[in-house]
Amino acid sequence: MPLITLLSDFGLKDPYVAEMKAVVLNICPQARLVDISHNIEKFNIRMGAFVLASAVSYFPKDAIHVAVVDPGVGTKRRALLVEAKGAFFVGPDNGLLMLAAERLGIRHVYNITNRRFMLSRVSHTFHGRDIFAPVAAHLAKGGCKPSDFGSEIRDYVVPRFVKPRLTRNALFGEVLHVDDFGNIVTNVSRAEFEKTGIREGAVLRFRLGDRVIKLRFCSTYGEVPVGKSLALIGSHDFLEISINQRNASKKFGAKVGDAIAVLLFEKLI
Repeated sequence: MPLITLLSDFGLKDPYVAEMKAVVLNICPQARLVDISHNIEKFNIRMGAFVLASAVSYFPKDAIHVAVVDPGVGTKRRALLVEAKGAFFVGPDNGLLMLAAERLGIRHVYNITNRRFMLSRVSHTFHGRDIFAPVAAHLAKGGCKPSDFGSEIRDYVVPRFVKPRLTRNALFGEVLHVDDFGNIVTNVSRAEFEKTGIREGAVLRFRLGDRVIKLRFCSTYGEVPVGKSLALIGSHDFLEISINQRNASKKFGAKVGDAIAVLLFEKLI
């Protein structure tokens, strides 16, 4: 049975999510539908990208992920079908899909233009229902290949938060997400951080906004006393700044989008 996941900023008060599911099931009745989240902050592409990237690796191979956080709906922004290693992504060309797709490994990206795979009437304001849902359903149903949906492109949007930058002296990134515990989740992945050669137990200097803070790099929160700050790789394989049983974002005044740097030349092993 094909698996289709849904992520959006639609919430559950309105009929939007149900309409997307209805479109999918009319085209591919055997599809299994899984909601990742519909409580993404309105228009917050970065938050949607983080939640999507955190979840996708746990789904079975060849799952189809439909993500709709789309403030540019109805404009000239393109609709994408991304073929990655072990998964497909369908959504707007605004960077929403790319953090997840890059983590899995992008194979091909197609600009969805074939009207055969859309609803007969496409609104200017609800491409989730009229384009993305039917495209995912047709892909799940089979009988077509990804290239049937449109031409391959290479100039798709890759937002800055997808890739941190490593130099000889520092690892530069930004705050990708602040979770409900107040943990400051950066866009620095485990793989990127491991390139620095830093090991657990090291004391690091982070530049966060206008302040420089010194933190021990740990494996879990409980390695420091309650109320003590630390750095670690979190459960979604991103570098975090945290405080054991306290709110790090409030203490350090950090918000999503803030620049952050690990000052490698000042690390103390």
